[in-house]
Amino acid sequence: MSQDEVVHVPSRASEGLTDPAPSAVFAINAGISPRLYNRDLAPTTRSGRTWSAYSIFTLWANDVHSLGNYVWAIGLFSLGMSGGAILGALAFGALFLFLLLTLSGYMGEKTGVPFPVMSRISFGVYGAQIPGLLRGAVAIAWFGIQTYLASQVLQVVIIAIAPSAAGMQEGSFLGLSALGWISFLALWVVQTIIVSYGMEMIRKYEAFAGPVILVTFVALALWVFAQADFSIAWSNGDPLTGAELWLGMLGAASAWVAIYGTFVLNFCDFTRGAMSKKSIVKGNFWGIPVNMLFFGLVVLALAGGSFKINGVAISSPADVVAALPNTVLLVLASLALIVLTIAVNLMANFVAPTYALTNLFPRHLNFRRAALISAVIGLVILPWNMYNSPVVIGIFLNGLGALLGPLFGIIMVDYWLIKKQRINVLDLYTENNRGEYHYRNGFNPRAVAALIISGSLALILTFVPLFHAISSFSWFIAASLGALTYAVLADRRGPFTDVDGEEIAVAPTH
Repeated sequence: MSQDEVVHVPSRASEGLTDPAPSAVFAINAGISPRLYNRDLAPTTRSGRTWSAYSIFTLWANDVHSLGNYVWAIGLFSLGMSGGAILGALAFGALFLFLLLTLSGYMGEKTGVPFPVMSRISFGVYGAQIPGLLRGAVAIAWFGIQTYLASQVLQVVIIAIAPSAAGMQEGSFLGLSALGWISFLALWVVQTIIVSYGMEMIRKYEAFAGPVILVTFVALALWVFAQADFSIAWSNGDPLTGAELWLGMLGAASAWVAIYGTFVLNFCDFTRGAMSKKSIVKGNFWGIPVNMLFFGLVVLALAGGSFKINGVAISSPADVVAALPNTVLLVLASLALIVLTIAVNLMANFVAPTYALTNLFPRHLNFRRAALISAVIGLVILPWNMYNSPVVIGIFLNGLGALLGPLFGIIMVDYWLIKKQRINVLDLYTENNRGEYHYRNGFNPRAVAALIISGSLALILTFVPLFHAISSFSWFIAASLGALTYAVLADRRGPFTDVDGEEIAVAPTH
């Protein structure tokens, strides 16, 4: 494509359009490349942003209370950490996350662009495919796995309502029984439909799911608390002490941050729709420190209460649900857990690959088409087989995940310390070799080199047994390696210009 080729982009008069299709009537703006721009990759208009502090809070109201997080936190109790130590670890982790997610969120609010486009600032207009696809690959695998885990809960609901359905669990086709396939496909279809309506529908679903989840976990905690005669065991009888306790707390805090290592990377996918920086701060404050404290109290009620009852800590809230004596309550609680899993899956594992694919083929894919392709990939990889294979989980997902820490360090240092928030949003969409983010043939070799160096070290930390003792701190170490390496290699000469993207911005319409 020649440097003076043009693409049709929306004019200010087109903001009210409800048709996101390529055939919409656009004004002409020179220099914007169709290989880098479409309505879903475009910056969001200031006037069209709808994500309030409550919208952001409900992201965390859902994600923090995921079943995986509960399994992890209850495991700390079983490993000998007292209730106070667990709350302390969550508090340290929450403070780190509040800072990291606020800084990451500000980037989306300022530019209005999704993560793959944001990555063009550091890696170049073509080089941004590297972080986009790495993040998307991790997310799409976990999308399938989380859908499979939720389908197991759905099977419990179906059998509770229709006991004869238990016979459909016999036999197997490609690793799933007939009931397994019905449950998985039902949840797969529901999630695909929600995402096909875009980020606005995701916002509405998260806003609906948040209160449902909070009420459900309060009810479960109170039920266990009552069963334990309104008292709990503060530890499992053999608590950690001294240096071992503090090392365990800091390691748990670091691991808590690492759980969100993927999300801090592409938080801008959501905050690009934030009404203001204040919305991000308020949403993060109530959703992270405050909500995580509430999460910790629920963990103590569930783990300490069950330990007080029978001397054994549960492994998951699903154990509490399974023990409910009333079928109606069991079904309602199970449905709430399914609502939760869908909410977490949408925000953490569906949005990232959808934007990554849109960024890969912007002339052919919009958000809806890319969402459908992401869903199909999440199905055809047969994620239940991945989940049941330690080799696949350990090598593929942990290997890709190890590279996300360095990516975060590189992108944050480049945005905040090198370019100091001076971003030319218009140049994020041009292939002109004079564009600020063209670097060398569309790739920033310094960022790529920093990723190779720090990523290699991160993989060594992940897979070499010698470093197992510091594995809890691996995300922080990897992110720091990426940040330091890029800080040394980066080109600071500039000049870096600050140009907003309102000229080519699009109001969210789906």
